[in-house]
Amino acid sequence: MSRAFIIDTDTASDDAVALIMALRWPDVEVKAITVVDGNVPVDQGLKNALYTVELCGSDVPVYRGADRPLVRQPAHAEWFHGPDGFGGQNYPAAKRSAESLHAVDALIEHIKANPGAVLVTLGPLTNVALALSKAPEIAGMVSRCVVMGGAACVVGNVTPAAEYNIWVDPEAARIVFHSGLPVEMVGWEHCRGDAVLTDAEIAKVRAIDTPLARFTLDCNQTAIEAYHTQTHEVGLSLPDPVTMAISLDPGTVVKRMSAHYVEIETQSELTRGMTVVDQLGVAHDERNRAVWSHLLQRQPNAQVCWEVDYPRWKEILYSVLR
Repeated sequence: MSRAFIIDTDTASDDAVALIMALRWPDVEVKAITVVDGNVPVDQGLKNALYTVELCGSDVPVYRGADRPLVRQPAHAEWFHGPDGFGGQNYPAAKRSAESLHAVDALIEHIKANPGAVLVTLGPLTNVALALSKAPEIAGMVSRCVVMGGAACVVGNVTPAAEYNIWVDPEAARIVFHSGLPVEMVGWEHCRGDAVLTDAEIAKVRAIDTPLARFTLDCNQTAIEAYHTQTHEVGLSLPDPVTMAISLDPGTVVKRMSAHYVEIETQSELTRGMTVVDQLGVAHDERNRAVWSHLLQRQPNAQVCWEVDYPRWKEILYSVLR
């Protein structure tokens, strides 16, 4: 029996690889792809999503969503993903078009039509927050909400404190984390270190020599260079595909995950978008009443991923590209 997936994305280079993974996974049926403003302007993200879907030979419906965060100005990441989000490869427009329904309404419609679906978010959470504000009941209709976003007690990638997806629209992220959705937070840290494709592993992907394998590397050329500039690490870092691997096969990819209270910082410019993870449970410990009295009723609202089986995630990637 197939599992229903709904994917919200700000489609740039790593998002596209994650879409390929879901569209190629044997027991997953992607019911809808919704596009949000983020890595690139929403219309470019829409174009990229349609191209990726067509490359996979899929007819999954694609929907255009919010063109800006809830209250902030748009903040794109072309410096990392290239002017078109695909490393400046100038791929042609897809032959098919997006659906006419707005992504927010599409999220509501597809979640209600597929109770128990897995919702995977790969970009800022604007579309999801708007859908929850319009139809809060959908929070209880999703079996998992796997969020590529945040940084659990580690350094951020857009500021010292925050990961890009959460930083772009922290108000939306706060709505989502407090909505009752079964959030599984996969932080930016899980795409670093041993998660990065080394030069030898990049060569392994190149040797697969299928259209999807070639596309995976070609559209990420700017990202490889930008990641090295940002972190001084060498290789291809793929946060959205790591998150998708966890969505597809959590039983083998996730080595450690636990429930925690997570708050999103929206007030401070210094720590805007920080995912404040109560790792030790101090915020609802009666012994800390004098310090945390305003938080003592805050129970865990997310499963936080702490450890990933990196060889397994890479094998999943190779398998869908063959």
